[in-house]
Amino acid sequence: MTDHPRKSWMRRGVEAAVRSAFMKAYSTVKVNPEKYLEHLRMAYNLPAATYQGMYSVDPAMLDHIAEQTIRAHTRLATVEGAGLGLGGMFTMLPDLGILAAITLRMIQKLSLIYGFPYNTEEEEAELWVAAASAAGVDISREILEKQLVSKFVPRVIQRIAVSASAEIVEKWAARLIPLVSSAIGAGLNHYFVKLWGERAIGHFREKHLQMRAQQINSKVRLPALPAS
Repeated sequence: MTDHPRKSWMRRGVEAAVRSAFMKAYSTVKVNPEKYLEHLRMAYNLPAATYQGMYSVDPAMLDHIAEQTIRAHTRLATVEGAGLGLGGMFTMLPDLGILAAITLRMIQKLSLIYGFPYNTEEEEAELWVAAASAAGVDISREILEKQLVSKFVPRVIQRIAVSASAEIVEKWAARLIPLVSSAIGAGLNHYFVKLWGERAIGHFREKHLQMRAQQINSKVRLPALPAS
């Protein structure tokens, strides 16, 4: 029973740290859609000149690129977790800030890979719905439609912080021991980025296939014959 107040205090602290990290990432982290499309075309010989063209690309190719993207960001987070993990819990706050930036960049890239740029406020809000989905949080479509992005995103981030803090506190408890926490920090960062990436792929892939089906259906509809 004596541990409960300490855990509650830790949970509140981590929740505030996660919220702060994602709010900072929200205002500072943004993958340039045009430059990233050019990168995809050069690195993977992607046969799409626009993001609309992603709906003509073989989904298996998009899945492969998405998996490679998760793998790259997971490796980055693993290295970062091992380095900052040497400080134990004292480095948790900077670790969360870097982890949030890595995760958000990954989710932005996955959004672009499946043909969803975020140039408008509505598209940006949809990106944060995907981020919430990656964190295991379900955001009602009605909430999105009734709010401005400037008010919607902080509320989504709060939901993400509440959900993520419980798992972080549980799994990062061993970081109280600095020498052990280097390996544990690497493993936990790997776990979180990989898990969130896989959830994000599921979200974007489902939306992509729905959009693809809608486009196919609109093309096969024959125009009505003129009245004789």
